[in-house]
Amino acid sequence: MSLLATGLATPAAAQTIYVAPQGSDQATGTQAAPVRSVSHAIELARRTRDHSIEVAGGTYSLTTPLALSAVDSGLSLKAAVGQRVVLSGGTRITHWRLVDAKRSLWSATLPPDVPAPRQIYVDGVRASRAKGRSPVALTMTADGYSADSDLLAHWRHPEDLEFVYTGGNALWGEPSVGLGSWTEPRCPVAAIHGTIIEMAEPCWKNSTTRIMLPSGIRSANLVGPVSIGKVPTFLENAYEFLGTPGEFYIDRITHALYYTPRSGEDLTRADVEVPVLQSLLKIDGTESAPAHDITIAGITFSYAGWQEPGTGEGFSEIQANYRVTGPDGASRQALCTLVPGGTCPYASWMPEPGNVSMHFADAVHFERDTFTHLGAAGLAITGGAHANIVEGCVFTDISGNGFELAGVDTPSAPDSAFAIDNHIENNLFRNVGAEFHGGIPIVVGYARFTHIAHNQIDHVPYAGMSIGWGGWPDKIALPGVANRSTGNVIEKNRITRFMIDLSDGGGIYTQGRTGETIADGERVEGNVVDNQFSSGHAIYTDNGSAMITVRNNVMFNTNHDNWGSRHKDYYDGGKGEDNDPLAIEGNWWQQGDPDSSAKQVTESGNHIITALNQAPAELLANAGLETAFRDLGAPPSHSVAPAPPSAVAAFVTPADAYITWRPPAFDGGAAVDHYTIHSDDGLQTTITQTDFDQFSYVELHLTPTTKARRFTVTASNSAGTSAESLPSLPVDPPLQHPPCPGRPSLSPFA
Repeated sequence: MSLLATGLATPAAAQTIYVAPQGSDQATGTQAAPVRSVSHAIELARRTRDHSIEVAGGTYSLTTPLALSAVDSGLSLKAAVGQRVVLSGGTRITHWRLVDAKRSLWSATLPPDVPAPRQIYVDGVRASRAKGRSPVALTMTADGYSADSDLLAHWRHPEDLEFVYTGGNALWGEPSVGLGSWTEPRCPVAAIHGTIIEMAEPCWKNSTTRIMLPSGIRSANLVGPVSIGKVPTFLENAYEFLGTPGEFYIDRITHALYYTPRSGEDLTRADVEVPVLQSLLKIDGTESAPAHDITIAGITFSYAGWQEPGTGEGFSEIQANYRVTGPDGASRQALCTLVPGGTCPYASWMPEPGNVSMHFADAVHFERDTFTHLGAAGLAITGGAHANIVEGCVFTDISGNGFELAGVDTPSAPDSAFAIDNHIENNLFRNVGAEFHGGIPIVVGYARFTHIAHNQIDHVPYAGMSIGWGGWPDKIALPGVANRSTGNVIEKNRITRFMIDLSDGGGIYTQGRTGETIADGERVEGNVVDNQFSSGHAIYTDNGSAMITVRNNVMFNTNHDNWGSRHKDYYDGGKGEDNDPLAIEGNWWQQGDPDSSAKQVTESGNHIITALNQAPAELLANAGLETAFRDLGAPPSHSVAPAPPSAVAAFVTPADAYITWRPPAFDGGAAVDHYTIHSDDGLQTTITQTDFDQFSYVELHLTPTTKARRFTVTASNSAGTSAESLPSLPVDPPLQHPPCPGRPSLSPFA
């Protein structure tokens, strides 16, 4: 069978079907008599065998997901030239009233058939669920926590609470408590009785009792620790936390939505959208009859949610928004032969669903589409996927991963069920992982001949892209998962301002074996990667990464190091005497090894630079969006204040406080120009973004006190100032001059 499915010939007499907001589904679909709904246009196209649908500008609210299959092969669904078409899975909330002037708290009622969403959007800007530091001291137990008071039990709906465990670098007094510093798991509360907090299952067991290897040397999943940290970073989703501008809470009993508006928002006029659907478009074929030759162009997919993290499953992350799920998740899921009764293949954990998805589809072209205001992953392509193209699209304001290609559950599938010859080119990824901060703009599992080129990735909380899987068994002297990946090329991408929240990742991250030889393995060439905030690697060849060429890339200001790292080779009967084969050649970097060739790893012809402009101008110019697509990266016509900073941590001497934080991934569409730091006893200072980029902390002169202090930070751009960050943990005044603070630390399970 040809990898590129043959399209159905369009009949000579085929006509375009027209859709317009003022149309009628009783109409014929001509330009003079357009239909009103896209779903009806698709039905009409099937009946008439017309394969072109043109949609006039406007917002089209979907009550059910659009569904295409093999019978729709050859279809073209396009926005009218120069017009903005939005397919929305949301509903607008109106009739707001002020209910608490002191907290500037407004309320409206959700329709009774709308489930409580995890997101709302006010005039196109994401709001956050109300959150705060725990107001009680917590002690972890087998089933949850015991608290030092029964305060939480008296809150309005304590069972709505969600505990969040942020990884990232430990920053002075701010610990890293995720399931590895590259994760941010979440578990809901099941019930609170007095001082006893019962956490929801199976999330709690999947996040605190991940089984050890029979030898007892480490967790059987080989990826991270057996448990989250002892206390959450913050609590989320409580009425009692309300009052911070840009935060909301939904009472699931009364259907009341509460929100404190940000500066400039007028809820009597604002467009407040809540997602209702969890899927906007599904293109589903079968292995024997794939959907094929479909074009989706100029469409904006918006306002879809994802409910599962709010159930007992929670969000027990393992990496890249893959999750441990089910009642046996901690003890059996994807552990294969490493534990008795493990399910196979190894590392086939649960992926995040896509709000737009394709399964067994060939030669589908997404062209200049926008994926935004979404609660799961933006676009997910699984099963047999051949010669698909995602080009000129924008992925932004997405809760999880931006784009997902190929799963990790069928590493040796035949061509008909494998991802082959797919192209991800000239796309913009920004503010991806907006809720689930381990989300990554581009995530590729086991795939062949994938071409990832000329994409721009910026302002994201974790890694820029991830490709490959299943290499972790080298930690216990075993080979990574055997797979059919080969010939993938990652070239001429521009990745900047990434890993803002989490750590131990990279601009370009690879896992597992990528080919049979260096010649047919993965090629990473001509990419420019800079301005990494947390520790990690610009280009990261992680466990089991083999048969990879890293050539002619620019890596600058990447915090930890440029390229890493070598791993022992256990493939094909290897005993670990050599390393997995790698070629690291002709790169331009700020730091790096001298030339060497030993144990199957060659480093040669690399160049040390001390400024980005010392790299070849042509290399810098060719990375990122090509000329025809650079309009995607233009500043928005309207900017807003940035999101608040996070992870504020402080170190105090008798005379001064040293405060650090993580900058916001969402800058509001205008660059942050300064931060303002406040202490809870009225002290204040500022630092410019330029200085923060250089130093990553600020010094605040203190007045004498015997009380513990907390610190908050705001971020400002040309459009305004963010809400305050969550406060730092309390910092006691020292009795004497303390030692200097330590450097940020990685998880010991990296």
